[in-house]
Amino acid sequence: METKKIILTGDRPTGPLHLGHFVGSLQNRVKLQYDYDQHIMIADVQALTDNFENPDKVRKNILEVAYDYLAVGIDPKTSTIFIQSMIPEIADLTVFYLNLVTVARLERNPTVKDEIRQKGFGSNVTAGFLCYPVSQAADITVFNADLVPVGADQLPMIEQTVEIVRKFNNIYEPIFVEPQAMVPETGGRLSGIDGQAKMSKSLNNAIYLSDSAEDLKKKIMSMFTDPSHIRVEDPGTIEGNTVFAYIDVFDTDKDRVAELKAHYQRGGLGDVKVKKHLNDILQAILEPIREQRKTFSSDPAQVTQILREGTQQARQKAAQTMNKVRKAMKIDYF
Repeated sequence: METKKIILTGDRPTGPLHLGHFVGSLQNRVKLQYDYDQHIMIADVQALTDNFENPDKVRKNILEVAYDYLAVGIDPKTSTIFIQSMIPEIADLTVFYLNLVTVARLERNPTVKDEIRQKGFGSNVTAGFLCYPVSQAADITVFNADLVPVGADQLPMIEQTVEIVRKFNNIYEPIFVEPQAMVPETGGRLSGIDGQAKMSKSLNNAIYLSDSAEDLKKKIMSMFTDPSHIRVEDPGTIEGNTVFAYIDVFDTDKDRVAELKAHYQRGGLGDVKVKKHLNDILQAILEPIREQRKTFSSDPAQVTQILREGTQQARQKAAQTMNKVRKAMKIDYF
């Protein structure tokens, strides 16, 4: 029997998940879970690197993220869903890895540099935040993951993990596989409803999987279109038009999409009508997710038990890895 390749993926519990997560990762996780040994981490330790003063926020969103996972169809029987901080072996491995990485190398990591700039940390960046690529390397390798689904902006993180793995294997014993980045065949980054490049809670431009039908409609009707398309009969522009960007992603009838675009560009198609079309599509996609989420959120004890069982399974695997690590490093004293 062929052994399934191991995947490690996850999300920071800083808020409920949104449509950007759905397009960028959640749909793919549902597909991948049947062909791979998929581990999905609720990354609370990583969330605390820039939310350490607000632990209630992180704690509250553990279950919120879990509800979203289950509502979209992630099956805990085929995917191991676990909480990062409840796997102390990850912290142990992080400490050992810190000896294999220089501060200068961490400061050169393009992903970390970008996030430090975006968050305005400057020279006040904490050691925990600067070192989170090392923690991420431990997340990946403690399960000996073969594949890590990431976007292009996260590729430097995988590169740094591979560097750490090579150094460990060369100094001690070759017990780790070199993980590979897995760029999803479908999905990608979804812009915010205001046309900003990124959909996020902090920018207040996100459509959440948990949004009510009414809230969803309000957000769609407020979406950025073509500011010069003032009258219905005016020709409209597709490029930079957020509504059409969403229609491209979510409307599977590509002939209809082409017809809508042509009509809009020659004039005679109003923004309200286009937004109503998008609303119909997204309501159909999100309504069953919304209903499933209500079912799971009505029984938090059941979901907590799912997380407990997944975390126990993950910890068993992590412990097996750490036994090998301790032996390789000659610190398996007794």
